[in-house]
Amino acid sequence: MAHSNRVDRYAVVGNPVAHSLSPRIHAEFARATGEALEYQAIEIAADAFAAGIAELQQQGFRGLNITVPFKREAWELCNSLSPRARIAGAVNTLCLQPDGTIHGDNTDGVGLVRDLIDNLKIEIKQRNILVLGAGGAVRGVLEPLLALSPARITLANRSVDKAQALALDFAGFGEIEVVAYNQITRGGYHLIINATAAGLSNQIPPVSAAVLEKTGVCYDMMYNLKAPTAFVEWSIANGMKRSHDGLGMLVEQAAEAFHLWRGVRPATGLLLSSLRST
Repeated sequence: MAHSNRVDRYAVVGNPVAHSLSPRIHAEFARATGEALEYQAIEIAADAFAAGIAELQQQGFRGLNITVPFKREAWELCNSLSPRARIAGAVNTLCLQPDGTIHGDNTDGVGLVRDLIDNLKIEIKQRNILVLGAGGAVRGVLEPLLALSPARITLANRSVDKAQALALDFAGFGEIEVVAYNQITRGGYHLIINATAAGLSNQIPPVSAAVLEKTGVCYDMMYNLKAPTAFVEWSIANGMKRSHDGLGMLVEQAAEAFHLWRGVRPATGLLLSSLRST
């Protein structure tokens, strides 16, 4: 424990997690803000999440980012939740308290919204949005997206039941329509967000290119520094002028987590540029 008194320890936890850029991002934030901390990526076995978190807490870690596939389990593990995490039903940021309790927050929604609005200047108000997927990633962003007053959000998923259950949870925040992938056969969407994990295996959701609105925007929550993600590549090949990956969302949600842990909000612009140019 003496080690953690000198330098506070943080990590991103997931499975898989070796590919994560979070350690690099937080190291950069620490350098820029003068905060003394260490940040690493830690893989936890799929069936050992609670035990893994308890072990890290025992080792003196102060905070954790949670990624696929543990965001729902993290939510269930928390002793207290921020309002946005309570609404989301998913947690991506843990504050490990000195008294052994765990506070959970969700910075995914604010990360996505800051990237869409501030970085990419995408108009949401009174526009139709199509969200592909109905997993933990969607839970974190639905309420913040609905708060921007879109005309409607359409949720498309392989399992319509799962999407309907999700839509029901968020019905009080705005209009959500639910469809199966094969039911979307035409465009009309100003923004299409891919929130599926298909990109992890270089796949795209089974959706027709007919949904693409050439004047609209595609956005993939996944990111890839070395090449466009499969979804970005597919949308550009099918005539989209604007298609973005989720690197900005990753950096913005990380900045929000850093602020929760350290009380300092790091700037994101320069870091985003340098990541893009590597």
